[in-house]
Amino acid sequence: MRLLFDQNLSRKLVNRLADLFPNSSHVQFHSLPEANDSEIWEFAKIQNFCIITQDADFAERSRLYGSPPKVIWLRCGNATTREVEIILRSGELSLRELAENPLLDCLELY
Repeated sequence: MRLLFDQNLSRKLVNRLADLFPNSSHVQFHSLPEANDSEIWEFAKIQNFCIITQDADFAERSRLYGSPPKVIWLRCGNATTREVEIILRSGELSLRELAENPLLDCLELY
């Protein structure tokens, strides 16, 4: 599973989680930090990324259009980068299930 971290998450997460999710990236690495949700959605779809965000808009888009791309919606509020890393590491099995199950489009993590 390749994660694409949205602009509301630290780009440091790419390296911190490389052992679990290699080839992941951040929107800043693709000249997308100012892109709108539709542009990020299309980029993730074409490049086979799963969008990871704290933005409810992507979860709503997922409900409307399904996947790809799949969406991971972090519902942890203002959390530190370390706290986000811990949430993702502890949710690794759920993220793998999201990636492998064609019936799942969006995963909410707290």
